[in-house]
Amino acid sequence: MGAESVAEAHAIIAWVVLAGNGAAAVWALAAHKLPRLRSRALWWSLLAVQSLLVAEVIIGVVLTAGGGREVGGIHTFYGFITLAALGILFSYRSQVMPSRHHLLYGWGGLFIAGLIIRTMTIG
Repeated sequence: MGAESVAEAHAIIAWVVLAGNGAAAVWALAAHKLPRLRSRALWWSLLAVQSLLVAEVIIGVVLTAGGGREVGGIHTFYGFITLAALGILFSYRSQVMPSRHHLLYGWGGLFIAGLIIRTMTIG
């Protein structure tokens, strides 16, 4: 797989992560108000998009380290800030009452979606 195809995959996955993360965040916020929306599928979808986000950052690191793509330092910075926000979100789950987990992941997911948009617009 050449650097160009990896760069294309990086761009496509970024859109998938943005859409998936935004949708899961809205779903989580709606589930806070509407208990019928609470399901295991929500948590599995959050896990899937968050795992894909980690993969996206790894692909970006591989692209940069392999010399396949030159990006500004601010793009890299926002990529790692997005990953750090995901870690912070995950670490807060044990400090938040279980009845508020939907709010945590909903608002946190929207924040991460905003960081993804910022990363995409400057990269």
